[in-house]
Amino acid sequence: MTFRKSSVLRALSALALVLGTSSIFAHGDVTPQAVDTSSLPAVGTEWQTKNPYLGNKEAIRIGSSAFNQNCARCHGLGAVSGGIAPDLRYLPEGQEGDEIFLNRIRHGATRDGRVYMPPFEGILSQEAMWTIRSWLETVRVD
Repeated sequence: MTFRKSSVLRALSALALVLGTSSIFAHGDVTPQAVDTSSLPAVGTEWQTKNPYLGNKEAIRIGSSAFNQNCARCHGLGAVSGGIAPDLRYLPEGQEGDEIFLNRIRHGATRDGRVYMPPFEGILSQEAMWTIRSWLETVRVD
């Protein structure tokens, strides 16, 4: 069986393209996904310091989906980190955890000029952020 050099090069190029594309998409779509919070009461424009949706079943449902769409690629499914980012199940409960969570999700994290977490303020609404926090309270461990 004889192969022409151009045929082999085309086949190898196609294989490289397929493998390269699959590794790009393996991390999912990095574009933040919208979170529909229209079924929840609005919290206003003033930033809350305490989770207004704590224990709210609808907020928890929305927050679970919002986390999976916007956070799980780094923080892991179920908030169980695979080492890329902190395991959010260990956030402190109550207002202490609310403060840590809100600061980080709003402002992100940068170390030595490198972005470790992008800021989500202006991308996700305050309501969307609090739904994620509400869901995180349900998977919290000591």
